[in-house]
Amino acid sequence: MPPQGHGFRPSRLEKVGLVGVAWAAVILLRLIQVQVVRHDPYAEAAAKQHREKRLLPAPRGTIVDRAGRTLSLSVRRESVYVDPRHSPPAKEAAAILSEALGLDYAALREKLEQAQAERRGFLYVKRRISPQEAERLRRLRQGWIRFETELVRDYPKGALAPHTVGVVDFEQKGVCGIESSLEAELAGRPGLAEIVKDVWGRVIQFRQIEEPQPGATIALTIDERIQFAAERALEEAARAEGCSSGSVVVMEPNTGELLAMASFPTFDPNQPPNNEEEEKLRFLNCPVSVPFEPGSVFKIVTVAAALETTPLRPDTVVPCGSGRLQLYGRLIHDHHPYAALPVADVLAKSSNIGAIQIGLRVGEAKLYEYVCRFGFGQRTGVPLPAESRGQVRHPARWQKTSLASIAMGHEVIATPLQLARAVAVIASGGLLVKPKLLLWREPPGGPRQHYSSDPPQRVLRPETAFLMRRLMEGVVLRGTGAAARLDGYSSAGKTGTAQIYDPVAKKYLHLYNASFAGFAPVTNPAIVVAVTLNGARHYGGVVAAPVFRRVATEALRVLNVPRDLPESAWPADPEPADFNDLAVAELATPPVGEGSELGSDVLPRADGLAARKPDPVLVVPDFHGRTMPAVLAQALALGLTIEPIGSGVARQQAPGPGELLPSNGRVRVVFGP
Repeated sequence: MPPQGHGFRPSRLEKVGLVGVAWAAVILLRLIQVQVVRHDPYAEAAAKQHREKRLLPAPRGTIVDRAGRTLSLSVRRESVYVDPRHSPPAKEAAAILSEALGLDYAALREKLEQAQAERRGFLYVKRRISPQEAERLRRLRQGWIRFETELVRDYPKGALAPHTVGVVDFEQKGVCGIESSLEAELAGRPGLAEIVKDVWGRVIQFRQIEEPQPGATIALTIDERIQFAAERALEEAARAEGCSSGSVVVMEPNTGELLAMASFPTFDPNQPPNNEEEEKLRFLNCPVSVPFEPGSVFKIVTVAAALETTPLRPDTVVPCGSGRLQLYGRLIHDHHPYAALPVADVLAKSSNIGAIQIGLRVGEAKLYEYVCRFGFGQRTGVPLPAESRGQVRHPARWQKTSLASIAMGHEVIATPLQLARAVAVIASGGLLVKPKLLLWREPPGGPRQHYSSDPPQRVLRPETAFLMRRLMEGVVLRGTGAAARLDGYSSAGKTGTAQIYDPVAKKYLHLYNASFAGFAPVTNPAIVVAVTLNGARHYGGVVAAPVFRRVATEALRVLNVPRDLPESAWPADPEPADFNDLAVAELATPPVGEGSELGSDVLPRADGLAARKPDPVLVVPDFHGRTMPAVLAQALALGLTIEPIGSGVARQQAPGPGELLPSNGRVRVVFGP
């Protein structure tokens, strides 16, 4: 028997057993709590760690030219990433990755060390690698090197029509051109998938819930071959002249279809911009966004208005004062001392005093009416962002000499596209057509849908338009546009040269907006071509007419238009007696245009006094539906100050589109989902 007076004393083994039982009870209770009492919350948390739903990006719709040649499409590219928590030491990982991907070792090692120090679970090593780089990495068989497939925009033609086609940002959303204006149709609808990942973050199971829907295919009216010819001729002429910018528009006059829209300077949409200047180039779409004073090209409006509203005929002689005209106390000089010219030669020789005399016969009210009839001062409605309406002031705001200035193409601001449309009025027999850039759209799995066209408006009598064709042919046959003669085709047009005003020096420079706008063949026009070179050192007949010749020749060949003249009708390099079509600057007030400022503190008046000019103004563009980076980039290009509110895309703005804004003001833009 055990000694009396002593209680039970468990042995050491029994103590260990009791502790084990207690610990097992705790574990059991914990398991019951985890598996039974709080099963659902813990199961949900575990699922979140290993399962997730992911949006599957939809391929953007393809953009093609009128013949179906691809201009823009979405392609799949792989990106390389790592989980720094589970990758080798930064020194080792950087050595492997930098050699395979051609990256800087020191910079990559620093990024990896920082990510590992911060315990980050994801780090892109290189986005959108080439297939060769992906193959090199896969041959290494390193599980910590991971790949992610991304959809990126590719432009197989490179720097062909980039301002028209547009580009996308890093999120694959359009920021300019058709990519921006047709974002809703091109973007498609993303799909949805559920993935299961292991503890290392690798995908071990993938289940697609909803398939992504690609965007619609969009066909433009642009012809790749004509576009290439226009861009090449424009760039060569602009560089030879040292021009700051330039444009070429090729249009089918009866339908308004745009066969080419070239803009200089240009860019390659496959390459990201290297600096702010290259970023601004993406929004400098010269045919629609860079208005200018057209100069003598505008005389076609003056003469057409005279033929319709006055007794003047092509053979009516107009006094030209031997190159001198007194108007409201001011002496005006012509570029040549013509005593008198018939109306036909006023256009062919581009007499400024002759144009003024014709404009005085037409009068303010009628001239303003026909300026508006030809579409100046109005947006064409082409589906491209930031189109300028130009500027046409109401006669109530004209000065005494404004009628004379407008008659020869000053005090009017127009875009190259507006100029092409105005010439198309004559080429089409008197109809104002709406420029057309969209040909058809084709949703995935759906039928092809052709874009409709607005009916043209008659603005000239047919007989007036046919008569103007012959007068404009005279410009090429015996006037300032001889360099626009074509081999095997008749052609017609009008040269233009307007001095550029320097708002800093407050004077006109010896640099010009040189232009030529015309059509061919004369009897049955198939194309209209408008050429503009801004900042040229020579006149329109010297620098712009040869560009017309090159572009029109190629366009007529591509379109297979029958010849209407023998090939040897003209000498290869015509030399007219006088290329000078410069509109005198003495009558012109400093130009005003959308996104540009008034140039001087005072405006000249006919009575010799100085009138205070209004505050510098800008015309506010339409930002609605655009992303914040796109809005800020466009505003930067135009010199506007933006006050952004919220995030997402632009939903509201104040002031509204088209309103005037002092140059020191700002636009408030509200962004939302």
